[in-house]
Amino acid sequence: MNIKALRSDRIYQAIINTSSEQKVEQYRTQMLLPFIKKWDIQQIPYRTDAFHSFDVITLNNIMNIAPPDITETLYPLLKAISSEQFWKDCDAAVHNSLNLFVQNQIHLNVTQYIYTVLLGDSNSSVLAINEGICGDGGIPGHILVTLIPNEYTLPRIQSVLAHECNHNVRYQFIPWNYEHIMLGELIVSEGLAENFATGLYGEHLLGPWVSKTDMSTLNNQIKPLLEDKLDRSGFHQISPYLYGDEITKLQYGEPVGMPYAGGYACGYYLIQYYLKKTGKSIIEATITPAELILAETKEFWHEITTIHD
Repeated sequence: MNIKALRSDRIYQAIINTSSEQKVEQYRTQMLLPFIKKWDIQQIPYRTDAFHSFDVITLNNIMNIAPPDITETLYPLLKAISSEQFWKDCDAAVHNSLNLFVQNQIHLNVTQYIYTVLLGDSNSSVLAINEGICGDGGIPGHILVTLIPNEYTLPRIQSVLAHECNHNVRYQFIPWNYEHIMLGELIVSEGLAENFATGLYGEHLLGPWVSKTDMSTLNNQIKPLLEDKLDRSGFHQISPYLYGDEITKLQYGEPVGMPYAGGYACGYYLIQYYLKKTGKSIIEATITPAELILAETKEFWHEITTIHD
């Protein structure tokens, strides 16, 4: 298994020293081109053309620092992700997460992995709702984390990387199709990833996508809203139930009455219920089809979940 860290800190430093006319192209080729297989799979154009006004730079600028803004003003933020210890910690999180599956006789078909950490844009409303940190690991072999370095986000970098590694493993075994993916799969997947991460790094580092949901909201609002929609499909149609109304509105979608990250929080507690009931390990559960997990957790929807479950 070959795991490569793309040292974004060095790329940011190089772009700071680049003329304003060259910043976008240098960012595209140095920071985003290494993830070209991911963009191709997601059908995100590498460059705009006569048929596409949206490309990898447009996507980047939704939450990350835009290339023209990579100037000397970034030095305080850049310092936080430039130490050797920071990258050693990141590397340990990715290696340990993936190796756990190998050590448990899970054969990973993907052998080449690349990850990086990008500086988030403090003006991004989507990133602000996520408390300045989020990840992207659904395409096996590729992991991206975005964060605004501070006392809240920096201690969570390993946990978020572990979360995304879990997605990286699951989707080597579970087919993914934007048009046919079901809400139940997304809820299960996010629950697995966050339980995997907290199992490694502790519940005190729960992501905001779980920690911001109280039990009353979970039991009285989220679970009733989701229970009869688990077999709905089509990513764009079901994502509001996963992310919640705030993010849905920011992405010009139709709100459905879901609190922030309701699907994530529900998935977290659903997987805890599943693991406790079945005695399965999080490693086994990670590669288990959602329909099998949901079949074992039908009682979850009608029982009162507490923080101690």
